[in-house]
Amino acid sequence: MPPARTRKSVTGTRKAVVALFLLPALVLLGALVVYPIGYSVVRSFYDQQGDGFAGFDNYKALFTDDGIRTALKNNVIWVVFAPTVATALGLVFAVLTERVRWGTAFKLVVFMPMAISMLAAGIIFRLVYDQDPAKGVANAVWVGVHDTFAPSSAFPKAHPGRQSPLEPEKGGFITRGAVHTGQSVTLPLVGVAPDQLPDSARKAVQAASAPGRITGTAWQDFTRGKGVGRLGQVDPGELGYSGMRIEAVKDGKVVDTAKVGDDGTFSLPGTADGARLRLPASNFKEPYNGVDWLGPSLVTPAIIGSYVWMWAGFAMVLIAAGLAGVPRELLEAARVDGANEWQVFRRVTVPLLAPVLAVVAVTLMINVLKVFDLVFIIAPGSSQDDANVLALELYRKGFSEDQPGIASAIAVFLLLLVIPVMLFNVRRLRREVRR
Repeated sequence: MPPARTRKSVTGTRKAVVALFLLPALVLLGALVVYPIGYSVVRSFYDQQGDGFAGFDNYKALFTDDGIRTALKNNVIWVVFAPTVATALGLVFAVLTERVRWGTAFKLVVFMPMAISMLAAGIIFRLVYDQDPAKGVANAVWVGVHDTFAPSSAFPKAHPGRQSPLEPEKGGFITRGAVHTGQSVTLPLVGVAPDQLPDSARKAVQAASAPGRITGTAWQDFTRGKGVGRLGQVDPGELGYSGMRIEAVKDGKVVDTAKVGDDGTFSLPGTADGARLRLPASNFKEPYNGVDWLGPSLVTPAIIGSYVWMWAGFAMVLIAAGLAGVPRELLEAARVDGANEWQVFRRVTVPLLAPVLAVVAVTLMINVLKVFDLVFIIAPGSSQDDANVLALELYRKGFSEDQPGIASAIAVFLLLLVIPVMLFNVRRLRREVRR
């Protein structure tokens, strides 16, 4: 009988040699992946000290602890919205830039955030979402748009001084008594620094009385320097409240209005005779300070926005690659049959890209389940509990609260959430390879 031959692999390599070459990788895989997973599973069944068996108590805490329940709810929000929005934007960018001459440059710009680490992106968006419009870009834009249609008051801190003829009324101020034609009324106010008055404000002038009219002056009754100003009188250097609104009120109704000039003077017609002069609350409205992006109600959507900014480029590149493989004949045939661009996009392009869209969405879902850096950095301490996610709660339980058993249970729970999504992705990729 001929001697038995040693079996070889398809490529002609001995199995012993294959195992020898794979051994370093297998050792590293076991040390860096298999062992940590196994240890986490075992540790999740022990108490805080690690020497007492706790059974499933740590897993029960996943559904009874308020912090973990909030994190789980936020993870659901992340999984539903972040991949969906990023994939949708990637699809729109890929389709719209396909026929544009500068499409490659646009794609490069959109993809550039992928080169930034999560840590750097978190720092960037922590500044973008800053509440102060002078620092935060988001609120600077928001306040600019708001003030274009509803300008804020220049006198939010103004109020009557001592011995003033004005008294408070519904957020504004009104004269204590009625005024009459031929009378010059003084409406002194304090509380606004001269450098914070409108740029149009000029030195105040005592309004001269006029027959058949009510005149007056509204000004900043304050002069810097000890003993140089006279209370209730217009002094040199004091500025008028340029643009302030004056209302003449009779029996609770506004019968006329006037606007204070740059020098603080105003004039009302004879119809205001016997009325009381009111400075409405709109003159003293606090300036609009924008949106509290990182407050409890908006912190999660704001952080998801930063994630989409980073990963929309990733989705766009993969979808654009898939779009390049779409047969152009099908698109042209649909146009010849009378379909408009929206119908071509909805009925032809999207169905043909469905496998690519599924891969992108599932990949982003896996990535979202592990999100940690953005939430940890962007959310301030006051609203971090409201923005909490499972990966962040794992860190907090394991290090801040010294509960390694619960932290290990969260890690195992995250693994169980990720595995089905990963299997779905692998199966889909294998089906695509067989085609």
